[in-house]
Amino acid sequence: MSKRLNNIFFFLGCAACVVMLFTFDVSFVELWQHICHAGYWLIPIIGIWTVVYGLNALAWRAIIIGNVGKEETASRQLLSGRFFWRIYRLTITGYALNYATPVGGLGGEPYRILELSKDIDKEHATSSVILYAMMHFFAHFWFWFISIFIYLALVAAGDMPISTAIATVLAIIVVFCLVAFYIFSKGYRNGLVIYVLGLIGKIPGLKGWSSRFQQRHAETLHNIDAQIAALYRQDSRAFYSSLVLEYFSRVVQSAEVLFMLLLFGIDNGGGFYGILITYLHSILIVAFTTLFANLIGFLPMQLGVQEGGFVLSIAALGLSAALGIFVSIICRVREIIWIAIGMALMKVKNV
Repeated sequence: MSKRLNNIFFFLGCAACVVMLFTFDVSFVELWQHICHAGYWLIPIIGIWTVVYGLNALAWRAIIIGNVGKEETASRQLLSGRFFWRIYRLTITGYALNYATPVGGLGGEPYRILELSKDIDKEHATSSVILYAMMHFFAHFWFWFISIFIYLALVAAGDMPISTAIATVLAIIVVFCLVAFYIFSKGYRNGLVIYVLGLIGKIPGLKGWSSRFQQRHAETLHNIDAQIAALYRQDSRAFYSSLVLEYFSRVVQSAEVLFMLLLFGIDNGGGFYGILITYLHSILIVAFTTLFANLIGFLPMQLGVQEGGFVLSIAALGLSAALGIFVSIICRVREIIWIAIGMALMKVKNV
């Protein structure tokens, strides 16, 4: 990647940090009070994301290896620990850039393509990044889908309420996920790039650009779609390994909410059973919040959406809105810290 492009991505991320700092719904005095309240719990809250990003990096590497092909000489390099740490760095930086951009947070994908093109050819780099982005969203739907059954299990255990309104919402989410599974399965079987460009061409004013772009890059686009479809058909092990890793990254992510609930003394009586129930509550909180945030994902850094999601989901569990505000603020602080880490890693010499 050229130094100019690197600097553009770098300053975009730095601007995001500044915007996030000045868009808190509380004063800096209140913000500092919340941070002090978190105290040493900030260490595991921030630290758990080293594991989350590690699982994300492993999921992406599985896709890259499956996409390039195990018979390729290059795959030996892709299996090395050196390459994993490079992917780990690009994972953190890519997500840091995603926090800065609207439209579902796609700012990190061009950066990843440009950087990954140094290791493999550009077509495979592009298809690998697209495949991983698809897998990231695909795993979201599985997380939401399975969370419905976690909720129902807690209902059966007498821990959660159920009503006609709640049952209706759960049914809508199930249908929503099943429709998404169908769309993703078609995308994985047939490729997605040309189809998406066709949809873009239906937007007023973009039909000419879409048509010209497809004509100029017809062979490349066809090859990328073929590579996307090939992974699903020919290397199911890589596909499902990536899916499982991505799913469990969200389960691990839920631990940060668990830590904050424990900080407030919410442990459902303590002991193994109490902590397990609290962890399941944390998974439900993260599931509802991410669903809410992704439905309104066009907002830069999802400002206000994530906060509202935490407050609503925590209130739905019968906990105070003040706790929801605390959780949302500490999560936003964690995001700023990891954006800063991601931006710093952009300036670290490639290894």
